Amino acid sequence: MESPLAPHTLSSFFEGTDLFFIDAFKNSFDTLHLKKNDYLVKEGEVCQYFCFLEKGILQHAINTENEEKTTYLALPNTITTSLKSFLTQSPSQKSIRAIADTTLKTLSYETFQHLLQNNPEFKQFYYSLIEKQICLIDDYRIDLLTLTPEERYQKLLATEPKLLQEIPLHYLASFLGISSRHMSRIRQNIK
Repeated sequence: MESPLAPHTLSSFFEGTDLFFIDAFKNSFDTLHLKKNDYLVKEGEVCQYFCFLEKGILQHAINTENEEKTTYLALPNTITTSLKSFLTQSPSQKSIRAIADTTLKTLSYETFQHLLQNNPEFKQFYYSLIEKQICLIDDYRIDLLTLTPEERYQKLLATEPKLLQEIPLHYLASFLGISSRHMSRIRQNIK
């Protein structure tokens, strides 16, 4: 089963397309560099970009009851944005912050809309991406309700072992719905 962190690479854009469309895609993206702790978007701001993450890690987080909770971790070779904010050009309900120096390929809202309306390959890519993400989100929600914290950790260990080296423990714990303290105990027992 795929993890909600599974990659969707830019090569997906290019499968089955001719050189004309590939060049059109490549020329549409701009590059954005974020330093560690820089924000792509803060809660309450409008998300300006649809992004392909080339390098780094982005934390999607919400604040609830004065506590930051990680809702998603975007890794290299993934597509990421605050989608509702980006699509509706309304304030984001979450913040997206670089937890490592990050390089993104970005599409502005105007460019994104232009590609969606005028490029059938981009439209098909976007439809497929959204469809896969909905399935992954559904799996993640079911895991939160049906698996114990230990089982969620073991599943992450089996599907995304590199995360344990790349992402600080407290972000992973929050993403899995586990306290950092409980996560430390789980890691000690599973070794």
